[in-house]
Amino acid sequence: MIRGRTSRRGLLRCLLAAVVVAIGFAAPSRAAEPHRLALQISDDDPVKMRAVLDVAANVSRHYSGQGEDVEIVVVAFNGGLDMLLDDRSPVKERLTNFLKSMPNVSFIACGNTLETLAVKEGRRPPLIEGVSITQVGVAVLMDLAEKSWTIVRP
Repeated sequence: MIRGRTSRRGLLRCLLAAVVVAIGFAAPSRAAEPHRLALQISDDDPVKMRAVLDVAANVSRHYSGQGEDVEIVVVAFNGGLDMLLDDRSPVKERLTNFLKSMPNVSFIACGNTLETLAVKEGRRPPLIEGVSITQVGVAVLMDLAEKSWTIVRP
């Protein structure tokens, strides 16, 4: 009789261990949150614009090489808006390639800066296709910082 209880206990332990292992394998794994980076460009300096694109490319490559996701947003205002303007961007070709080949990188233009340029130039300058607009570029950076994004100004 003692032997029967011992073997039942052993069987129950094995069964319990099998259930725990099965649950562990069947439980969906939670994907880690993606890394999030916001890059600020507010100067009309082509060297800084290229630096922003270099940082975006390097960070994207780094995390994709590790099998991790990264979201990158470039926010342009003041003189940095030239980077996103179709008729004068000194990095237009490279930026267009980013928009086509790197879906994890997006570009946002400041609407206030666009309105200022429209008044100054008598027309609203066209943006490169694929660039989005927000009313206040700095407010986007603040909102992202409050959501734990890393903000960098290369």
